[in-house]
Amino acid sequence: MSAEMVLFDYWRSSAGYRVRIALNMLGLAYARVPVDLLKAEHKDQDYLAQNPQGLVPTLVLDGQPMTQSLAIIEYLNETFPEAGFLPTDAPGRQRVRALSYAIAMEVHPVCNMNVAAHVVSLTGDGDDVRASWMRKFIAEGLTSFELMLDRSGTGMFCHGDTPGMADFCLVPQIYNARRWGADIGSLERINVIAERCDAIPAFAAAHPDQVK
Repeated sequence: MSAEMVLFDYWRSSAGYRVRIALNMLGLAYARVPVDLLKAEHKDQDYLAQNPQGLVPTLVLDGQPMTQSLAIIEYLNETFPEAGFLPTDAPGRQRVRALSYAIAMEVHPVCNMNVAAHVVSLTGDGDDVRASWMRKFIAEGLTSFELMLDRSGTGMFCHGDTPGMADFCLVPQIYNARRWGADIGSLERINVIAERCDAIPAFAAAHPDQVK
Protein backbone atom coordinates (compact mmCIF):
# COMPACT_ATOMS: atom_id res chain seq x y z
CA MET A 1 0.00 0.00 0.00
CA SER A 2 1.50 3.30 -1.06
CA ALA A 3 -0.02 6.26 0.71
CA GLU A 4 0.90 9.61 2.16
CA MET A 5 0.22 9.69 5.90
CA VAL A 6 0.08 12.72 8.14
CA LEU A 7 -0.47 12.35 11.87
CA PHE A 8 -1.80 15.31 13.82
CA ASP A 9 -1.17 14.76 17.50
CA TYR A 10 0.06 16.17 20.80
CA TRP A 11 3.23 14.74 22.28
CA ARG A 12 1.66 13.82 25.63
CA SER A 13 -1.67 12.61 24.25
CA SER A 14 -2.30 8.99 25.24
CA ALA A 15 -4.41 8.50 22.13
CA GLY A 16 -1.72 9.94 19.88
CA TYR A 17 0.89 7.78 21.61
CA ARG A 18 -1.16 4.65 20.81
CA VAL A 19 -1.33 5.47 17.13
CA ARG A 20 2.39 6.36 16.97
CA ILE A 21 3.18 2.90 18.35
CA ALA A 22 0.94 1.21 15.78
CA LEU A 23 2.43 3.13 12.86
CA ASN A 24 5.94 2.40 14.09
CA MET A 25 5.17 -1.31 14.51
CA LEU A 26 4.23 -1.39 10.84
CA GLY A 27 7.33 0.57 9.86
CA LEU A 28 5.20 3.15 8.10
CA ALA A 29 6.63 6.52 7.17
CA TYR A 30 4.44 9.44 8.15
CA ALA A 31 4.70 13.17 8.59
CA ARG A 32 3.87 14.34 12.10
CA VAL A 33 2.15 17.68 12.70
CA PRO A 34 2.12 18.74 16.38
CA VAL A 35 -1.17 20.11 17.70
CA ASP A 36 -0.49 22.05 20.90
CA LEU A 37 -3.43 21.40 23.21
CA LEU A 38 -2.16 23.90 25.77
CA LYS A 39 -2.41 26.61 23.11
CA ALA A 40 -5.87 25.34 22.07
CA GLU A 41 -4.67 24.61 18.55
CA HIS A 42 -7.14 21.72 18.47
CA LYS A 43 -9.91 24.34 18.47
CA ASP A 44 -8.63 26.14 15.37
CA GLN A 45 -11.13 26.10 12.52
CA ASP A 46 -8.66 24.50 10.12
CA TYR A 47 -8.16 21.60 12.51
CA LEU A 48 -11.87 21.29 13.29
CA ALA A 49 -12.50 20.91 9.57
CA GLN A 50 -10.59 17.64 9.77
CA ASN A 51 -11.66 16.54 13.24
CA PRO A 52 -15.00 18.08 14.27
CA GLN A 53 -14.57 16.82 17.83
CA GLY A 54 -11.43 18.89 18.22
CA LEU A 55 -9.51 15.90 19.57
CA VAL A 56 -6.18 14.30 18.80
CA PRO A 57 -5.02 12.32 17.00
CA THR A 58 -6.14 12.68 13.42
CA LEU A 59 -4.49 10.48 10.80
CA VAL A 60 -4.81 11.83 7.29
CA LEU A 61 -4.31 9.15 4.67
CA ASP A 62 -4.23 10.38 1.06
CA GLY A 63 -6.31 13.37 2.08
CA GLN A 64 -8.87 11.35 4.06
CA PRO A 65 -8.95 12.24 7.78
CA MET A 66 -9.44 9.44 10.28
CA THR A 67 -10.20 10.01 13.96
CA GLN A 68 -10.47 8.04 17.22
CA SER A 69 -7.29 6.17 18.07
CA LEU A 70 -8.71 2.65 18.38
CA ALA A 71 -10.67 3.01 15.15
CA ILE A 72 -7.43 4.08 13.46
CA ILE A 73 -5.53 1.13 14.91
CA GLU A 74 -8.23 -1.30 13.79
CA TYR A 75 -8.19 0.26 10.32
CA LEU A 76 -4.44 -0.31 10.13
CA ASN A 77 -4.93 -3.88 11.32
CA GLU A 78 -7.49 -4.51 8.59
CA THR A 79 -5.48 -2.78 5.89
CA PHE A 80 -2.09 -4.33 6.56
CA PRO A 81 -2.35 -8.15 6.73
CA GLU A 82 0.94 -8.44 8.60
CA ALA A 83 -0.16 -6.13 11.42
CA GLY A 84 -1.54 -8.69 13.88
CA PHE A 85 -2.76 -6.00 16.27
CA LEU A 86 -5.79 -8.17 17.08
CA PRO A 87 -5.99 -11.97 17.19
CA THR A 88 -7.45 -13.93 14.30
CA ASP A 89 -10.02 -15.70 16.49
CA ALA A 90 -13.25 -14.01 17.64
CA PRO A 91 -12.81 -14.76 21.39
CA GLY A 92 -9.28 -13.39 21.23
CA ARG A 93 -10.42 -10.22 19.48
CA GLN A 94 -13.13 -9.73 22.09
CA ARG A 95 -10.58 -10.04 24.88
CA VAL A 96 -8.12 -7.61 23.29
CA ARG A 97 -10.92 -5.11 22.67
CA ALA A 98 -12.11 -5.47 26.28
CA LEU A 99 -8.59 -4.80 27.58
CA SER A 100 -8.14 -1.87 25.21
CA TYR A 101 -11.51 -0.36 26.06
CA ALA A 102 -10.85 -0.72 29.80
CA ILE A 103 -8.14 1.91 29.38
CA ALA A 104 -9.31 3.93 26.38
CA MET A 105 -12.97 4.14 27.43
CA GLU A 106 -12.80 3.91 31.21
CA VAL A 107 -9.53 5.38 32.53
CA HIS A 108 -8.64 7.80 29.76
CA PRO A 109 -11.90 9.79 29.58
CA VAL A 110 -11.97 10.74 33.26
CA CYS A 111 -8.30 11.69 33.10
CA ASN A 112 -8.69 13.74 29.93
CA MET A 113 -7.07 17.17 30.12
CA ASN A 114 -10.40 18.97 29.74
CA VAL A 115 -12.06 16.89 32.47
CA ALA A 116 -9.22 17.43 34.93
CA ALA A 117 -9.14 21.15 34.16
CA HIS A 118 -12.88 21.38 34.83
CA VAL A 119 -12.47 19.62 38.17
CA VAL A 120 -9.76 22.11 39.12
CA SER A 121 -11.98 25.03 38.09
CA LEU A 122 -14.87 23.71 40.19
CA THR A 123 -12.80 23.16 43.31
CA GLY A 124 -10.43 26.09 42.96
CA ASP A 125 -7.72 24.01 44.61
CA GLY A 126 -5.28 23.98 41.70
CA ASP A 127 -2.63 21.43 40.85
CA ASP A 128 -2.94 19.41 44.07
CA VAL A 129 -6.50 18.44 43.16
CA ARG A 130 -5.51 17.67 39.57
CA ALA A 131 -2.68 15.36 40.70
CA SER A 132 -4.86 13.62 43.29
CA TRP A 133 -7.60 13.08 40.71
CA MET A 134 -5.15 11.59 38.23
CA ARG A 135 -3.50 9.30 40.77
CA LYS A 136 -6.83 7.95 42.00
CA PHE A 137 -8.39 7.08 38.66
CA ILE A 138 -5.22 5.86 36.96
CA ALA A 139 -4.31 3.59 39.90
CA GLU A 140 -7.86 2.21 40.18
CA GLY A 141 -8.12 1.61 36.45
CA LEU A 142 -4.76 -0.13 36.19
CA THR A 143 -5.50 -2.24 39.25
CA SER A 144 -8.61 -3.54 37.50
CA PHE A 145 -6.59 -4.06 34.32
CA GLU A 146 -4.08 -6.15 36.29
CA LEU A 147 -6.93 -8.41 37.39
CA MET A 148 -8.16 -8.68 33.81
CA LEU A 149 -4.74 -10.03 32.87
CA ASP A 150 -5.18 -12.95 35.27
CA ARG A 151 -6.44 -15.16 32.47
CA SER A 152 -4.96 -17.91 30.33
CA GLY A 153 -4.82 -15.63 27.28
CA THR A 154 -2.12 -13.46 28.81
CA GLY A 155 1.37 -14.31 27.63
CA MET A 156 4.51 -12.22 27.39
CA PHE A 157 2.19 -9.36 26.46
CA CYS A 158 -1.42 -8.51 27.26
CA HIS A 159 -2.69 -11.23 24.94
CA GLY A 160 -0.31 -13.88 23.73
CA ASP A 161 3.36 -13.45 23.05
CA THR A 162 3.32 -10.57 20.57
CA PRO A 163 2.35 -6.96 21.32
CA GLY A 164 -1.02 -5.79 20.08
CA MET A 165 -3.69 -3.17 20.51
CA ALA A 166 -4.10 -3.75 24.26
CA ASP A 167 -0.38 -3.14 24.77
CA PHE A 168 -0.63 0.01 22.65
CA CYS A 169 -3.21 1.26 25.16
CA LEU A 170 -1.42 0.06 28.29
CA VAL A 171 1.98 1.66 27.68
CA PRO A 172 0.72 5.27 27.37
CA GLN A 173 -1.31 4.79 30.55
CA ILE A 174 1.79 3.55 32.36
CA TYR A 175 3.51 6.75 31.20
CA ASN A 176 0.67 8.74 32.73
CA ALA A 177 0.84 6.74 35.95
CA ARG A 178 4.53 7.52 36.32
CA ARG A 179 4.01 11.15 35.40
CA TRP A 180 1.38 11.68 38.09
CA GLY A 181 2.89 9.40 40.70
CA ALA A 182 0.10 6.80 40.77
CA ASP A 183 0.85 3.84 43.02
CA ILE A 184 1.16 0.92 40.61
CA GLY A 185 4.35 -0.68 41.94
CA SER A 186 2.52 -3.80 43.11
CA LEU A 187 0.95 -4.49 39.70
CA GLU A 188 3.41 -7.16 38.66
CA ARG A 189 1.94 -8.27 35.34
CA ILE A 190 1.45 -4.74 34.08
CA ASN A 191 4.95 -3.65 34.99
CA VAL A 192 6.58 -6.70 33.43
CA ILE A 193 4.62 -6.23 30.19
CA ALA A 194 5.45 -2.52 30.11
CA GLU A 195 9.14 -3.32 30.54
CA ARG A 196 9.01 -5.73 27.61
CA CYS A 197 7.26 -3.13 25.47
CA ASP A 198 9.78 -0.45 26.39
CA ALA A 199 12.52 -2.64 24.92
CA ILE A 200 10.83 -2.69 21.49
CA PRO A 201 12.13 0.10 19.20
CA ALA A 202 8.65 0.91 17.84
CA PHE A 203 7.41 1.63 21.36
CA ALA A 204 10.54 3.53 22.36
CA ALA A 205 10.39 5.79 19.29
CA ALA A 206 6.76 6.66 20.07
CA HIS A 207 7.52 7.78 23.63
CA PRO A 208 6.53 11.40 24.34
CA ASP A 209 10.11 12.33 25.17
CA GLN A 210 11.14 11.28 21.66
CA VAL A 211 8.59 13.42 19.83
CA LYS A 212 8.10 16.57 21.92
